[in-house]
Amino acid sequence: MEDVDFAVSRIPVVNVASVPQRSPLRYPGGKTWFVPHVREWLKLNRSEVLIEPFAGGGVVALTAVMEDLVDRVLLVELDREVAAFWRAALESPDGLIERIGAFDPTPDSMRNLMEATPKSVLDQGFRTLVLNRTRRGGILAQGASLLSHGEGGRGLRSRWYPSTLCARLEAIRKVEDRISFVEGDAMKLLPFILRGWGSRAAVFVDPPYTAKGGKQAGLRLYAHAGVDHRALFSLMAKFQNNFLMTYDAVPEIKSMVRHFGFHAVTLSMKNTHRRKQLELVITPKPLFE
Repeated sequence: MEDVDFAVSRIPVVNVASVPQRSPLRYPGGKTWFVPHVREWLKLNRSEVLIEPFAGGGVVALTAVMEDLVDRVLLVELDREVAAFWRAALESPDGLIERIGAFDPTPDSMRNLMEATPKSVLDQGFRTLVLNRTRRGGILAQGASLLSHGEGGRGLRSRWYPSTLCARLEAIRKVEDRISFVEGDAMKLLPFILRGWGSRAAVFVDPPYTAKGGKQAGLRLYAHAGVDHRALFSLMAKFQNNFLMTYDAVPEIKSMVRHFGFHAVTLSMKNTHRRKQLELVITPKPLFE
């Protein structure tokens, strides 16, 4: 699959098994496969802080801080459930680790978890993690179903690895003083954040929303399925920061790349249905041609 408008990135898509798994979350649209691009981007354009305004699973930010590609990272997340996980991971790691070790995802325990009303950020953060690991595709949006067969016929336990999850949280704890988190709307917060950090900041933009004309999975995968894409592009152009954006290769986005004078390359991906699709990797200047 090729796109006559843009060159193909010189960096190939990698198997996620070849990249360190940093995040405890199985996030729809996660960017573990994109890590080689992130590494080169940040090595060629050293910045003091990496801002990830649509945090999700936080793979890019965790990779950047754990591999010392930046001094610190700032995560921003609007989704209340995902935000609760990050707050729990950063503010109450011991409590989260203890609950993970003691939990067995059986039909009864899952029913109790889903019927109970979270009374604290730790309660909500743990609930988010459990549902993310036991639902099909890690989908947290309302209406998502639990795993039935799962890997190897293990059902709910097929993606629940207590020791692995605890190890990932321990790794996050080691760099927690270099991770900041804000719960809120990135489109409202970014102008203030960028104004404060100025040229010292790099921005990784991967909105979990569907652009018009692109794949419509965003409406099913995420609780917040709408963003003003043109306003986001305009924001990147206005502050002229070092940024990296990933988007569906659809006409609307291609047009905006040209309009704002950005540069882009394509990557051929396989979605969850094993169908090929093109992704755009967008930067303010040529980088991956």
